[in-house]
Amino acid sequence: MINPTLEFDQASFAYNGTPVLTGITGTVFPGEALALIGPNGAGKTTLLRGILGEVRLVSGVMRRAPGRMGYVPQSADLDLTFPVTVRQVVGMGLIGVRTNQKRARIDAALARVDLLDKAPLRFGGLSGGQRQRVLLARALVCEPKLILLDEPFNGLDEPNRVALLQTIQEAKDDGVAVVASTHDLRLAKETCEKAALLAGKQIAFDRLDEALDQSNMQLAYGGGWRV
Repeated sequence: MINPTLEFDQASFAYNGTPVLTGITGTVFPGEALALIGPNGAGKTTLLRGILGEVRLVSGVMRRAPGRMGYVPQSADLDLTFPVTVRQVVGMGLIGVRTNQKRARIDAALARVDLLDKAPLRFGGLSGGQRQRVLLARALVCEPKLILLDEPFNGLDEPNRVALLQTIQEAKDDGVAVVASTHDLRLAKETCEKAALLAGKQIAFDRLDEALDQSNMQLAYGGGWRV
């Protein structure tokens, strides 16, 4: 029997003691991707930060399988003026990892996103799509069991979008579980087997087509929603 990489049972999360996301119940297995869907303020980033341990779990249960975790933040959270190279950014994913093959692992991660030739360049000088691919390489370099992505496709052109999708699929094929917050239903359908539909609480957590049916979407977004 395959154990889930991530499991929730009536999990609720709070900021400063105030619950902001409640009733999360569901599982993500190795090689599966979960899309976090919902309007602004629905709790998508809160759930990611809860998984990271940055937002307090105040009730219910969250279980994560042993193993490392990679995280790709929103591009708006980055300081592009900081003088750091692409290689150094990816190397940050190995902080706390004991290995005598650091350079080889960084090179392998960059090759995986087809950006090895950019290794010596300044990170802030890359295009937005290339930066996202570098951040995915940083998440992959520690050989994680789980990758979290916060709005990873915002503002990407089609070539970078396709490249990012391909790398995510390859990670899934290797048994990595993926959780991605997104407003992009096309991305969800192309990448994810499951969806958690949120609106300050769980509306649905199921196979993608069932979670995002019209009745659930109307509950999350309002009565005018049409699939």
